[in-house]
Amino acid sequence: MPVSRVCFLLLAYHAGVRIAVPQFDPKVGDVAGNARLIVAAAESAVAASAHVLLLPELAICGYPPRDLLLREGFVASCERELDRLARELPPDLLVLVGSPVGGPVLHNALVGLRDGGRVVAAAKRLMPDYDVFDEDRWFTPGQSAAIVQHRGMQIGLLVCEDLWQGSDAQVKPLWPCDPVAELMAGGAELLLASSASPWVAGKSARQMKRVCQVARDSGVEVISVNQAGANDDLVFGGDVIHAGPEGSQRPARFPFCGLHHDLVVQLGGPIVEPSPLYPDRLVRPLALRESICGYVSKTGSPGVLIGLSGGIDSALTATLAVAALGPARVRGVAMPSRYSADESLRDAQLLCDALGMAAPDVLPIETAHAAMRSTLHDAGREVIDGDLVDQNLQARIRGQLLMAMSNELGWLVLPTGNKSELAVGYSTLYGDMCGALAVLGDVCKTEVRAMVLAINEQPGILGLSCPPVPAGTIDRPPSAELAPDQCDQDTLPSYEVLDAIIEQVVDLDHSVETAARQTGLDLELIRHWTRVIDRNEFKRWQAAIIPKISRRAFGRGRRWPLVADA
Repeated sequence: MPVSRVCFLLLAYHAGVRIAVPQFDPKVGDVAGNARLIVAAAESAVAASAHVLLLPELAICGYPPRDLLLREGFVASCERELDRLARELPPDLLVLVGSPVGGPVLHNALVGLRDGGRVVAAAKRLMPDYDVFDEDRWFTPGQSAAIVQHRGMQIGLLVCEDLWQGSDAQVKPLWPCDPVAELMAGGAELLLASSASPWVAGKSARQMKRVCQVARDSGVEVISVNQAGANDDLVFGGDVIHAGPEGSQRPARFPFCGLHHDLVVQLGGPIVEPSPLYPDRLVRPLALRESICGYVSKTGSPGVLIGLSGGIDSALTATLAVAALGPARVRGVAMPSRYSADESLRDAQLLCDALGMAAPDVLPIETAHAAMRSTLHDAGREVIDGDLVDQNLQARIRGQLLMAMSNELGWLVLPTGNKSELAVGYSTLYGDMCGALAVLGDVCKTEVRAMVLAINEQPGILGLSCPPVPAGTIDRPPSAELAPDQCDQDTLPSYEVLDAIIEQVVDLDHSVETAARQTGLDLELIRHWTRVIDRNEFKRWQAAIIPKISRRAFGRGRRWPLVADA
């Protein structure tokens, strides 16, 4: 799969204006490379007889640029590339490019290029500072509505939050203005919105509802385009939403669907029945596949290494990696210990066979484990079979072996821990937490199982030819296999209970009292596990980055104190 993709959704307006909306997957910081993609998109737009090319938010530098915006010369390089593009692009095509724009202050702008120069710069009005967003760290809000005239039409321009206004993220900020209302008061006849809106479960439906509402309230057509691909911990669906003035949905492109196919619809054309979105249980694997593809491709890594335990978490991680990269670029490593069941190695082999991977490398850890226990014993430190010291020794040996193979091959390690484990510290620093991208770090244990069942039921959703995960992996009680006859529920509540607590106190930020009322669980049980979650924040600060696919992921969007008594 290429690093950046440009595919077209062509929208034909009844007044004679054709608008081309690409599937645009930029690389953060690669200003020259992104500009080449824009030129290619413009050439395709002209070939399709389009008059307007609408690109995502900050397309010239990629989103999110974060503190690259503070680096000397970075914004100037974006602006130089804009001016060069303006001279190179076809003269009659209006190209709307998201870019940082400097001067006395820095704006996040949608810049219109036409006839060799800039004809408009719509500075983003609303600066979100919730969840993963911190835009007022870098940008100053725009002060006025921006309308550009093209081929006799007044086109109102919006940048991401100017359209969503928190509704898609289920927050209600107190905004100083309503950019949509100001554009309509200024005489806009069409609204075009440029976004780089990270995908999370449930968000697509809310965005669709918002676009339809704005179209109905304003009485004009509304088109929103989103960035595609993945950058760092954020995943983007590359979706296009289009609604008519009666508030009805027009043909559109949905998140992660039809990534490589053109779609042609007509503005002002017939209303369509709202197309059902894939259920989140099927879309989440697609989002995680996109996160792996983006991270591995954009870092230039030749492949990934995964510790295969025979358990469901490593099986799902390997399945998503093969879907993203192909089996030749995914290598499994089994590292059995004295506590590993024979079924674990068998199921790891069955998984590799189903995915078309090579047989897993088998690196027994018993010799290293015994040597470390002996070293500690000689120093007067007693290690008891299956105690915490003994368990962590094994996890760290496995982490060291994976990182050694990573050094040898230049491949990235994908840790396999899930959100439930990260929440309560059921993971080992410098052991199973080693690696680059914690693919399941925003997927609770109960969701892992549901995702595996969904993939096994419909493997084609990921481009797989057969159900990949063995029944034994799914049915066996969860175990880290670090102690004799170990089971996760020896020291944890059932995952149904634990995940309900995580949803309440992490995802929704509810108090323990509210969580008890909402779940019917014992107040002291919730209080205990909330303290455990809070105490393990120091581990999460040292974890691999986590692709965000839920409302509240561990990482940049949850800025929790390391030391607190709440």
